[in-house]
This record gives sequence, structure tokens and C-alpha cells, in this order.
Amino acid sequence: MLTNKGKYGLKALGHLSGVKPGDLAMVGDIAATNNIPKKFLDAILSELRNAGFVYSRKGKYGGYYLARPPEEIMIGHVVRVLDGPLAPIPCASKTRYQPCADCDIETCRVRKLMFNVRNAIAEVLDNTSLADMQAAGGVESINNDLVA
Repeated sequence: MLTNKGKYGLKALGHLSGVKPGDLAMVGDIAATNNIPKKFLDAILSELRNAGFVYSRKGKYGGYYLARPPEEIMIGHVVRVLDGPLAPIPCASKTRYQPCADCDIETCRVRKLMFNVRNAIAEVLDNTSLADMQAAGGVESINNDLVA
């Protein structure tokens, strides 16, 4: 499940993808526009900077901007950085596998199902760029996708 941290990080990156090249976005503006607690956003942007998704400039005219074009930022990578593995249970994770104490990994049907869930999630997120996410539209397009 996507945490608030992951959701807010994606919202912030989406905001930054709309900033004109050469311009900076201030944390307060990103937070206010996207209804994100500023203090929490500061920590998220720090993680995104450390992971190479954004650059920052300090000072009176400081702010944040994308480190790469939105087409090169894959949502799966962002979610893993902010929220960890995509798998719903540790024994289905490819990157942070941990065996369950109560099952046999070779025969556990729950693990196999959750591994398929993990793969389906990864397929979508790893093949969706920040630009794709922004182009997908707002609530109307999501509601239309759900009805279709």
C-alpha cells in the first residue's frame, strides 16, 4: 500500500514537473498547492534529493527542481525509495525478501499469489514515468478508467 509519504512524494514530483526549466519551486508553495504538511514535505524532498530525483538551491531565492526530465523518472523507483518494497508481504519481495516463519516458500499459495500481485504492481509502476502520471489527468480520468 502506498503510504502518505509515497503519495506526497509523487505529488511533489508532479508539482515540480510543471515548473518551467530554470525556475525553482519553494517548499511552502509545493506544500500549500498539494495540501501536504510542510515539515513532512521537507523530509520527503530531502530523501528525493539524496536519491537523485531533485536538486535544491538554498537561500532567499532557493527551492527545488527536477534533477532529470519527467520522462526519465519512473514511478516504481520513486515508490521504492520512499516506501520500500512493492510486495504486500516480505516473502514476496524481490529486493528485501524475508521468509515467513509459518510457511514453506515452495508450497505456500499465499506467497505465490502475493508474488503475482507484486509483479503486477511493478509492471505498472516500473513502466510509468512521472510524465505519464502527469499526462494521465485528474480525478475525471481516473473515474473514467474505473468505469471502463
